[in-house]
Amino acid sequence: MSYRTGSDQSCSRLRMEIQDRSDLCFPLLLNSSCRKPTLHWSEVVLLNSVLLFISLITVVLNLLIIISVSHFRQLHTPTNILLLSLGVSDFFVGLLLIPLEIYRFTFCWFLGDTMCVLFSYLMCNLISASIWNIVLISVDRYVAICYPLHYPTRISLTRVKYCVCLCWFCASSCSFVYSNDVRVQSGRSNFCIGECKFITSYILGIFDLIFNFILPVTTIIVLYLRVFVVAVSQARSMRSHITVATFHSAASRTKRSELKAARTLGVLVVVYLMCYCPYYCYSLVDVNLSSTSYASISFFIFYSNSCLNPVIYALFYPWFRKAVKVIVTLQILQPGSHEANIL
Repeated sequence: MSYRTGSDQSCSRLRMEIQDRSDLCFPLLLNSSCRKPTLHWSEVVLLNSVLLFISLITVVLNLLIIISVSHFRQLHTPTNILLLSLGVSDFFVGLLLIPLEIYRFTFCWFLGDTMCVLFSYLMCNLISASIWNIVLISVDRYVAICYPLHYPTRISLTRVKYCVCLCWFCASSCSFVYSNDVRVQSGRSNFCIGECKFITSYILGIFDLIFNFILPVTTIIVLYLRVFVVAVSQARSMRSHITVATFHSAASRTKRSELKAARTLGVLVVVYLMCYCPYYCYSLVDVNLSSTSYASISFFIFYSNSCLNPVIYALFYPWFRKAVKVIVTLQILQPGSHEANIL
């Protein structure tokens, strides 16, 4: 009788050990393996379906932005070059970052530490480039509204291209420092095998908060307050001189187009703030940017900005809708289509 009881206990312990091992990402590494995510399969299917749809929409819409500005000669303006750069960063967010974040959130990380560090590099690079592209767009609108007579000389295509290259270079440099710090901090922490977490030092976290949030947000808000004041005064001036001659009428139409562009980019900035604030507010609380479900949610809100930007273009920019129509109907394949009248 005692023999059976001991045998039953041994079998029970064996079953529990097997069950414990089945919950591990790496069953052979019992003491160092992470446990699999505890999400129910229905939650995984629903969540991944929604996020993959967002990823697909992000890729398609930003690809349309890239093709439109690159192909049509009329769209080769300084402002649109900045929108093109923003579209490139948003395109790769949808193509790379969102799928990798889905994988990191819902499955064990089987890609290894090197891919985790590379993921952190891509995330910091693309997000930093996106943020500072929006800053450059704000500067562009500031000069166009506040100093319209000096705009053609101060904001040229060549200068804008140099600024875009400088923006991407700075983003890449900061990303190298960030990913290297993630690698060092991960090596110091006792992580289990099968997870990819972004832990940074306190000093680098403060630098990231200042450089990628406080400084750009302050710059954007100051510039748009100035733009708003000038835009209101110009709108009043146009209403008071609505019956002027043809020259003034053309100038009035030009001003209205500039003001409309400023309003559109103002919406762009507001959406950016709504998407980025949860992430950076959470980063003030916890340097481990993947420790809770709220952190993962803040990441996805963070990435959703890349999907919303081209939606804003579609709602507010008639040239984008015309360009999409030409692209979808394959008229873009016709000879000389790059000279088409889009504006």
